[in-house]
Amino acid sequence: MSRDSLAERFHLAALVARQWLRTLAGRADTSAIALSYAPVPVPERLLIAPQDLRTGDPTLAAEIYAGRFAFAGKVMQLDGRTPFELVPASVDWAEALHGFGWLRHLHAANTTIARANARALVGDWIRNPGVARAIAGRPEVTARRVISWLTQATFLLQDAELDFYRRFMRSLARQVRQLRRGAHEAPDGYPRLLVILALTFAGLCMSDQGRLLKAAQRRLGEELDRQILPDGGPITRNPGMLIELLLDLLPLRQAFTARNQQAPAAVMNAVDRMMPMLRFFRHGDGAFAHFHGMSYTAADQLATILAFDDARGAPVANAPYSGYQRLDAKGAVVIADTGPPPPLSVSWEAHASCLAFEFSTGRNRLVVNCGVPAVNREQWRQVARSTAAHSTAVIADTSSCRFLNGSHLTRLMGLPIVDGPKTVDVQRGVRNEAILLRASHDGYAPEFGLIHQRSWRLALDGNRLDGEEVFRAAAEGAELQSHAFAIRFHLHPQVAVERFDDPHTALLSLPNGEAWAFAAPLVPVTIEESVYLAASGGPRRTSQLVLVGDVRDTSRIVWTFMRTREAQGGDLRGTYIGSRGAARPR
Repeated sequence: MSRDSLAERFHLAALVARQWLRTLAGRADTSAIALSYAPVPVPERLLIAPQDLRTGDPTLAAEIYAGRFAFAGKVMQLDGRTPFELVPASVDWAEALHGFGWLRHLHAANTTIARANARALVGDWIRNPGVARAIAGRPEVTARRVISWLTQATFLLQDAELDFYRRFMRSLARQVRQLRRGAHEAPDGYPRLLVILALTFAGLCMSDQGRLLKAAQRRLGEELDRQILPDGGPITRNPGMLIELLLDLLPLRQAFTARNQQAPAAVMNAVDRMMPMLRFFRHGDGAFAHFHGMSYTAADQLATILAFDDARGAPVANAPYSGYQRLDAKGAVVIADTGPPPPLSVSWEAHASCLAFEFSTGRNRLVVNCGVPAVNREQWRQVARSTAAHSTAVIADTSSCRFLNGSHLTRLMGLPIVDGPKTVDVQRGVRNEAILLRASHDGYAPEFGLIHQRSWRLALDGNRLDGEEVFRAAAEGAELQSHAFAIRFHLHPQVAVERFDDPHTALLSLPNGEAWAFAAPLVPVTIEESVYLAASGGPRRTSQLVLVGDVRDTSRIVWTFMRTREAQGGDLRGTYIGSRGAARPR
């Protein structure tokens, strides 16, 4: 066995040991023990039904009544069976089915037929969860089902027969007991928070649950303090977690008020920290930047959450705990990943995206990351997580992070990031009518012996973004070795690319008539195919600008985006940016 293979096995064994110790520590935690042993009697009644902030679509209620269940990009027809008897089209489809979030569509229809259909489907599940009962029993799926049943309880139980009412209450209590016992087994990150949120909702909504509510409140406070960082970003570094979590936290806050109880300080503080970060990650078109698992932004959900934001101030610019920076000037926005990967236990969806950025102007996005699709993620997951799927530098077609893969351990731990940038240095300031940002990371130091440094300079008038890439030896006094680099700028599908005669320059045209020129005077600009995974209708073809070379021959590269035509102005097509970045007539 080679030395590298032995080192690999030792490294993986150490990872498993750490994960096991964390699990034991979680089980031994006083609040976790108190929660797992809190009694959950069958409630006589429900005291309140929380609000569901997720929008229901009554047209989907007709589809469900007709026996067509469309989840996660897959459609299945019942043909006289219950949906739980079907072999699921995918794991995502099964999770959506057994999570019962689709009850909100039946509620939106608010007809007698829709209510009867909803009760029949819930009754079918209570009698027999079906062939995917293992997926239905997962802590995060059970948690979503409990929350869905509680939020739709008024709709479900109105005019219900006593037999259904009793079966519903017994099943609800049984599922809450299951959650209570298995809360520590939920994957770290949002799934674990979701489980504790469900237990807190159950303690508030179900009668005779005083001890459960007390234990769940305490556990929820601990997890929120741990998982929501001081600047309001999530520990997973996935911006989408803010949306999902607030869609549950805001109704929970209202539920405490409905019970004439003070919401825990940890809940209030977490909401207050998270709200400004919603604006931090937004581009001018309202969509979130695509980092660490963020997919398509559901505009209706985001608008609903922002309606609760009383401050409505300008977004913060610096999120050091979350590892992000934002440059904003006259509608031009740069959002950059300037942090190391998240902790191993919550990195199972994290990306190798250090120093990647997105760039937008007004309501148009120019430079993006590929993101991840909203459905069928498994097909694209590892491609989307690679450094090459982000707008940053790639060395020798290798990601800046290393994922646990190709091992039987993946069945236990998923595909977390096991190695990556340890040190990310960030400097920021304003000088000479521009916002300056410089950052560097050592993710390529162990394998290639180099540091990648990237600088951005955004003019205060929003008309120009200058960048610089520097590759330097990681060890003091060492020389750079020969390694190929590719600096990628993935373009949004709405951007049309036109070549100039100058091989160092390209013109980018936007739908509103606005145009930007891209120039890289030291290396030629190539245009390659790319794919934008986070589009609302699924993956879309797009283009990317690529600068290639060798770090030993070209250790410093500069590039520029310059606005050459305003959206509402004169035709400036006779002006272009030359290879030295200066505008001059053709």
